[in-house]
Amino acid sequence: MKIDDRMKLIKEVGEEIIQEEELKKLLESGEELIAYDGFEPSGQIHIAQGILRAINVNKMIKAGVKFRMWVADWHAMANNKMGGDLEKIKTVGKYFIEVWRASGMDLTNVEFMWASDMAKNPEYWKLVVQVGKSNALKRFIRTAEMMGREESLEKLTGAHIIYSCMQVADIFMLGAKITQLGMDQRKVNMLAREVGPMLGYWKPVVVSHHMLMGLGKPASQEADAVQRTIEVKMSKSKPDTAIFMTDTTEDIKRKINKAYCLEGDIKENPVLEYFKYIIFDSFVQLNISEVLVERPEKFGGNISFKTFAEMEKTFAEKKVHPMDLKSVLIKYLDQLIEPVRRHFEEDETAKKLLEQVRSFQVTR
Repeated sequence: MKIDDRMKLIKEVGEEIIQEEELKKLLESGEELIAYDGFEPSGQIHIAQGILRAINVNKMIKAGVKFRMWVADWHAMANNKMGGDLEKIKTVGKYFIEVWRASGMDLTNVEFMWASDMAKNPEYWKLVVQVGKSNALKRFIRTAEMMGREESLEKLTGAHIIYSCMQVADIFMLGAKITQLGMDQRKVNMLAREVGPMLGYWKPVVVSHHMLMGLGKPASQEADAVQRTIEVKMSKSKPDTAIFMTDTTEDIKRKINKAYCLEGDIKENPVLEYFKYIIFDSFVQLNISEVLVERPEKFGGNISFKTFAEMEKTFAEKKVHPMDLKSVLIKYLDQLIEPVRRHFEEDETAKKLLEQVRSFQVTR
């Protein structure tokens, strides 16, 4: 694949890339490139972490980048996920991997690595301390939003500061020339770009993917990446604000029918976001070449869209109603999630993991 084609694929993943010229040089170098994403195992997995994550990882792999998925179990413990119970967190991590196994992620080019294994390496902790010494405390406090926490000294613990140092150290210990996380992780990734050369490492290229918004009415029409993160995290305690990877058909119908979607409004519209970032990137899995909206003749008859741009324009012109889009979105989401549901029904290991995760008390 040509360099320009590889760049195009990665740009489809990255809502922001820092820096594009550096990325191009990496691709031209011919070296084996590693990208990573870290995830805190915390409760049931929603569609942004499941199908959308698989879509983005597969694009990076197609662009010739190998992927390391970092099971950040120690980080989750520091952030008090699952009440800080490491064994529960590990169980949730195994459940996450089973979801991706059934979501179409190209696992032949993905390596799952566990923070609890890295924690046995004294060189890792040496680097964590070196990262901690690189900046004043206030700089690390500013990265706290990556954990969905407010930048408040009253609410932060010492573990949250260690977390920031760990996340920077992770990049270099994993050999990741590319960090491929959400926009909410931007501050800590920028810290890694600053710290890397100071400690004899590299400046990682930052490919930040879009944060899928919750299904409820946004807090503000100007909701930023941090607000999106909070909305997504809230989905754990407000399950109707997101589609989960083992939701039933009835769950999907209920949630999408209640989803915020003002007629003609294309700003901060979760229904349109689901189409843009999930459905239009899943034509192969859905075995379709266009999105077909079936309507009675009295409402204009059937209408189809080959691109999201066509759909967005038509919706903005009020030529297609929110309920029309919702009905077809329900059908497509149900098709995409069906293989995951089936995996957790038929595979005994996966079934047991899901039962355990559902029994755990979810903590923020």
